[in-house]
Amino acid sequence: MKKLIITSLIISLPLISSAKEYQKATDSCPAYNNMKHTNNTNNIKLTTGTEYRILDHKKGQILTLIKGERIAQRWVDESCFSNKKIEKKAEVKEQTKSKSTSKKNLLAISWQNAFCQTHQYKKECKKMNKKDFGASNFVLHGLWPQPRNNQYCKVDKRQVGMDKNKQWNKLDKLDLTSKTRDRLSKLMPGYSSNLHKHEWIKHGTCYKTTADEYYTDAMNILTQINDSKVQEYFAQNVGKRVALKDIQKVFNSEFGKNAGDHVTMNCQKGLITELWVHLGGGSSNLKELLPKGETPKSRCHKGKIDAVGY
Repeated sequence: MKKLIITSLIISLPLISSAKEYQKATDSCPAYNNMKHTNNTNNIKLTTGTEYRILDHKKGQILTLIKGERIAQRWVDESCFSNKKIEKKAEVKEQTKSKSTSKKNLLAISWQNAFCQTHQYKKECKKMNKKDFGASNFVLHGLWPQPRNNQYCKVDKRQVGMDKNKQWNKLDKLDLTSKTRDRLSKLMPGYSSNLHKHEWIKHGTCYKTTADEYYTDAMNILTQINDSKVQEYFAQNVGKRVALKDIQKVFNSEFGKNAGDHVTMNCQKGLITELWVHLGGGSSNLKELLPKGETPKSRCHKGKIDAVGY
């Protein structure tokens, strides 16, 4: 009788498949501890082309296994394993040629935590928290055609006056696609303070493209930095003092020999507020742009990478 009961219990148990599903990552995505993407212990990212075991898939998220990590089960966006990412990268590659005729440019990218530490009154800083994009990524300040006095190209004097008086909210609305606006509001937190209008009228008008093309180029270059080990270096060294020479070495390893020679650093109150990336023109591919850029002396050689919060 006992043997019969045991047999019936075994038969009633659900069958668990022993098959293991593996997929190759098609993008270097952050791998989070949770589905809300609020925590990423050790700042882990997937390695493109590496096979990962798929443990679960729901609500547009994939639970995968990162071997060797103490917290091995990680959540990533399902697009990290999608061929659409590969197609998107191919599309971006085709669009690397810039329509601008500006031969020298300076890309100013901010470390938003430090910027907000020194500009707490700014609208974009009052609500900033650790979930914001700028809490762990570089954000766009501007793309400036060189030389620096190359400003306000064919701009109405009234608009120039309002810009110089910081009446940015009164400046003309820019002709941007909804896609560009959405992307810009994320990559340029100052968008909420009309920084995008100021940057266009003062600098973008000399880039010799439309406003939409100008910001598309700027955001594409910024994204290449945020997708590189330069962003990882900053995220992993939050709270530490670092030297410009070490940041330049990361640029060298990511974007080619001597790439770091074209990068300078700005600091305020001991905090690294910005990196200035000195570029050539005719492309939006960093590996092509950096060798053509200026190699000026930096204003700052060592500073602290600030964490979010005051």
